[in-house]
Amino acid sequence: MSLNTELLETSFALLRDHKTEFTQHFYHHLFADYPQVKPLFKETQMDKQAAKLFASLVLVVDNLKKTDTLTHALQGLGTRHVKYGVLPEHYPMVGRTLLKAMAIALDEQWTTEFSEAWAEAYATITEIMLDGLEYPAVILDPESALANSPS
Repeated sequence: MSLNTELLETSFALLRDHKTEFTQHFYHHLFADYPQVKPLFKETQMDKQAAKLFASLVLVVDNLKKTDTLTHALQGLGTRHVKYGVLPEHYPMVGRTLLKAMAIALDEQWTTEFSEAWAEAYATITEIMLDGLEYPAVILDPESALANSPS
């Protein structure tokens, strides 16, 4: 994992001062831009979810140089997301929203270099989270899900 840890750490240090603003923008834009993900959050307490999102980012940044620890944590996170109904096609939506919310929260402090570093980091995070996951056939095959649903 060869990420630009310096840029990730520097940008995240700035973002820590805008935690609430960042998480509010994140979920606002996620639901506005991708309303199809709203059902995944129907049973979710959003204040707790916002704290979990930020805690996940803290975990990533704090462990950028501990790749084994980070990989293990991200694989576990990926497994939990399958249980929540998150599909592989949701990851790019979250990635775009993450960058958008960071840019809004940091405003003039946000740079192209920060954006590129986070885009690369998110691609790596996604790869690790999805690596080796098995999705139930019902989730992956909508035809099968329709065939098995009560009429």
